[in-house]
Amino acid sequence: MTDLLARISDQPLDPAEVEKAVSGPEHGAVVVFTGKVRDHDGGQSVSALEYSAHPEATKFLAKICAEVTEQSGLPVAAVHRVGALGIGDLAIVVAVASAHRAEAFTTCAELVDRIKHEVPIWKRQLFTDGLSEWVNACG
Repeated sequence: MTDLLARISDQPLDPAEVEKAVSGPEHGAVVVFTGKVRDHDGGQSVSALEYSAHPEATKFLAKICAEVTEQSGLPVAAVHRVGALGIGDLAIVVAVASAHRAEAFTTCAELVDRIKHEVPIWKRQLFTDGLSEWVNACG
C-alpha cells in the first residue's frame, strides 16, 4: 500500500489518481466514489457551489482516512475540492480497495459519510434566482 492520500485541493480532481493510491495486485475490488455538483437542491435550481475549508481541514481528513484504514484494514484515499465549482464539477473523490466488493462498497460509504459530517468544509449554494445559502456546514 502506498502513502495515505488525503488532500484538500483548489484544483480539478482526478479520479484516476485517487484510485491509483489504493490499488494493488491483492485487490480484486476498487470502489471509487465521485461527488459532483448537481443543478438542483430542495426544489431550487442551483447555478454553482463554493466550498470553503478550515485551515486544519486536511488534518481532519487525514485522521478520518487513517482511522477508517485502521478499523477496516483497507487502503482508502480521499480528495475534496474547495473554491468555486460549476455544475458537473467534481467536489469529492474517495476510493477504497479490498479483495472483494462488499467490504469496499461498505467502507467507501462509511468514509464518505464521515467526511461529510466531520471535516470542516462548508458549502455555499448559489441559486439561479440570485439567492444563496450555506448548507452541510460541520465542524
